[in-house]
Amino acid sequence: MHWQICVYLLLLASTCTCFLPNFWSRVLTLSWDSYTHQHITEQAILNVTLDTLKDIQNAEEETSLGRGFWRAVGEVVKSNAEMDFLSSTRSDPVYHFDSERIDSAMAMLRMFWTHTLLSVRANEHQSARHSLGQLFHSLQDFYSHSNWVELGQRSIYRHLLQPEEPPVPVAEGDTPTCMECFSATCRNNLLPRLTNTQRDAQLLTTGYFSNVPPKPEGKCSHGGILDSSRSRGAKGGINKDSTSPVFSPHHYLHMEAAMLASEATLTVLRDLRDTVGDKAFLRLFSVKQVPALVFVMDTTGSMFEEITAARLRAHAIIQNRASLPGRSGKFVLVPFHDPKVGPVYETDDPNQFMRHMESLLALGGGDEPEMCLTAIQLALTHSPPLSEIFVFTDASPKDAHLFDVVKALALAKQSKVTFLLTEDPNYAAESTGRRRKKRKRRSREPLPPDRFSLYSSLSSLSGGLTIFTSNSDIHSVSSIVEDNTAADKVTLLHVKTDQDQMSSHSFRVDSSVKNVTLHITGLLTKCILTGPSGQSQSLLSEQGSLADVEPFTGLYCVRLLPPIQPGQWNLQAKADGHMTFSIIADSNVDFLYYFATVTNETHPGLARVEGSPVAGVPAFLVLAVTGLAPHQEVSFSHVTLLGAEGESLKQVLLNSSSSASPPSSSYAAEELVGWVDSIPRVPFCVRLTGRDSEGNRLERVATEMVQPTHVQIQVLSAPPLVPGHSTIVNVNILNHGPDRLFSLMAEDDSGYLHSRGPHRFHVGAHKTFHSQVGLHTPSTAQAGATVTLTLSVHALDSADTNYAVAYLTVVPPDPDTSPPSCSVTRVQSSCSPACNESTWSVSLAVSDRGRSGLAALQLQRGQGTLTLFRNPPPTGEKAGKSQPQHPHEVTLLEGDTPLNVSEWAVGSSQPLWVSYMSSCCSAQAELLVWDAAGNMKRCHLASGQQKQLSDTRTEHSGSGPVIHNGFFFFMWLFLCSEML
Repeated sequence: MHWQICVYLLLLASTCTCFLPNFWSRVLTLSWDSYTHQHITEQAILNVTLDTLKDIQNAEEETSLGRGFWRAVGEVVKSNAEMDFLSSTRSDPVYHFDSERIDSAMAMLRMFWTHTLLSVRANEHQSARHSLGQLFHSLQDFYSHSNWVELGQRSIYRHLLQPEEPPVPVAEGDTPTCMECFSATCRNNLLPRLTNTQRDAQLLTTGYFSNVPPKPEGKCSHGGILDSSRSRGAKGGINKDSTSPVFSPHHYLHMEAAMLASEATLTVLRDLRDTVGDKAFLRLFSVKQVPALVFVMDTTGSMFEEITAARLRAHAIIQNRASLPGRSGKFVLVPFHDPKVGPVYETDDPNQFMRHMESLLALGGGDEPEMCLTAIQLALTHSPPLSEIFVFTDASPKDAHLFDVVKALALAKQSKVTFLLTEDPNYAAESTGRRRKKRKRRSREPLPPDRFSLYSSLSSLSGGLTIFTSNSDIHSVSSIVEDNTAADKVTLLHVKTDQDQMSSHSFRVDSSVKNVTLHITGLLTKCILTGPSGQSQSLLSEQGSLADVEPFTGLYCVRLLPPIQPGQWNLQAKADGHMTFSIIADSNVDFLYYFATVTNETHPGLARVEGSPVAGVPAFLVLAVTGLAPHQEVSFSHVTLLGAEGESLKQVLLNSSSSASPPSSSYAAEELVGWVDSIPRVPFCVRLTGRDSEGNRLERVATEMVQPTHVQIQVLSAPPLVPGHSTIVNVNILNHGPDRLFSLMAEDDSGYLHSRGPHRFHVGAHKTFHSQVGLHTPSTAQAGATVTLTLSVHALDSADTNYAVAYLTVVPPDPDTSPPSCSVTRVQSSCSPACNESTWSVSLAVSDRGRSGLAALQLQRGQGTLTLFRNPPPTGEKAGKSQPQHPHEVTLLEGDTPLNVSEWAVGSSQPLWVSYMSSCCSAQAELLVWDAAGNMKRCHLASGQQKQLSDTRTEHSGSGPVIHNGFFFFMWLFLCSEML
């Protein structure tokens, strides 16, 4: 019967209704050379990012853009693919330019652009990446689903995002668009006006798919083997989604459509970069960013030493990063006590952060417990993914009900939470052997000895540490902050054990690894380190040649001494109570991963599993290996799923997906995929294994603990928030277990929720329950702000739990989406063959078409001079003067920063007058104009220009996808053989 599963998976591919979502779609559709949304998006972001780096820095030998960059790109790709997978968007023609809903789809595109811009300007980068992915999906679909290519167009349709550009009329509902087609390949099935290359006689159309909405007689279908509308007149279809005639009747135009979709995606990214600036653009994609420094600080009177230690570490980190221009990172501080939490302080300026740290005081007393989890929740929502959160406290949590919310945020962002506790959790038990600390807090009632258990659980599942130390050692122990926030840190081993007997663990050192550091928490009674050559050293009693040891209360810092031998190292240890081993090193080579399942809805591909995966069912494991140097000979064979104490649960073989950048690129991120026949039923982490160029075994560990479950929660949409209005977020709960009761909790970081819950409901076995979460946005909410909505669901009769995180953007009630305009008023050109002896000039009137008013101008490209006037520019001899002649005149050159003109224009309709003059040796120029809402207009100037602005550029960047047919055929056989 397993062979039938393979056939079934192949049939799933036949329902494709857009460019294929991701790399696995090419396997399912057997169209190896098709472009996908994933490839188009990744290549465009990579190309524009590299161009931006070249513009702002000298050429340097760099081996990677950073793990954070590829995670950010993955968020955009994920949002793009979700348009095909979520029930709220996959069948809606407006999101995919289907069924001639072109005007509605254009309005949606412009809304996505507005949301992206608002979020970037508010430094809400995750929201921006989400809306950008949505924008890319719809934009790319236009070129695949419409007749734009068939109209002979070889440049992108700028009217989609720029209303002032000339539009092409859309066919009316009663206008036939297609002729009958009775073969898989439909050539010449569009009616003549739908292929007319004369602009004035053209009509736009897009294909209808399935039965929603019904296709009128004579209209074009999307087409493809399971598009039910293809058999109704006019039969056939026009989609260019793939190179396969089985799925795409216009497959022969797929490459043309993909090239235009790629150019449109590049144009959006360039416009975004020019609008927000290079630095903000690079921050959006976390380019070469060092880890954020995030402190959650208890500020009660007992915390003087801890605050002093945090200051010391912050100062040292800032000093160390001073040699990395532009890479100081982000700094976040969340103070708390009881009942006050915050305010959150965040900045990119290290000097401002230090001044704020210096002003932090330990004041007043406090009854234990404190509002610690609330502070961690804020730290997680305000810090970027892949952060290290350091919590300094001596008090247990008063807000234990937030544990599931904090856990969800930590896992969703892959951020580690480490606790530095200066209170002995077993202070009441004198037999523990720990040195009892002086009680620093008042307590209304006896405190339980396990009151810090939530901290230990949170650090374990996020991959952090819980360190119980003392006031006298906190300065030294806090060195862990510096160790873990250094750039390019990777994890070689992370394991927690509660065994009373001797435990044994191993880790691998490869040729790319430097500066290996071991952090061991607990009360060790024995610990022996053995190197690859067999030489051993007792870490508790000897000074040896293998490592340098610094023992502190609650923490042992062990640093391997150079030269560090590559190969397998072993640790044997025993402790009084639990102990944790965390071994980190310097290396560029690291990885990201996610679980995915084959979609069985309208689009073929791998749909990313949100939250925790379902236990006991098969899934794909997709990895991106980052930081590989040019021509670095590294191979990756498998991953191992490791249990809570480091034991091997399952080994998963890997193969390359061939969807990443060409191997010759120094910025490549190799994508790997493996088939997990059954997700383990117990918590596990992921370890990647390969070989370096010298044959040494290479291992990297993702430290967060995956929590398998039998329940899923899906956020179907993340609608915008409008000040003064209420919003509904739709949620599905999927029960993969027996009939039972569930509880849903909602939490946001802004207090907009109508009700947090818990909401209880019954879900039948293997059934889905639909729920809604309501929010009300106050009228004072600032446009661009993001509300982080965290949802957690758990079964009342078992430990099954799962989570989802959504980012909701506040938008103006009636946003200005109209960009400024440029109108040519005068053209002068005296160009001759001797270009350096002649000049040309253009005069323009620049105005804002919306309500915001003009904000800024910049000469983006051009070797001449741009002069701005409040009144019409002078003519005749005065026009040739390049220097300002009165206060209402200013001159710009290429490369000048954008000029703020908001004070020049009185009222939104007030124009500015611009004159550009250049040598005929430089025949083109480009002017950028912004309004106050962030809408941008590119004004293209040319020496032979008439009194209209046009843009006939047909740039094409990037290369086609690198495809290895053998891999896909092998993977197909591999999947089937695994099932058999």
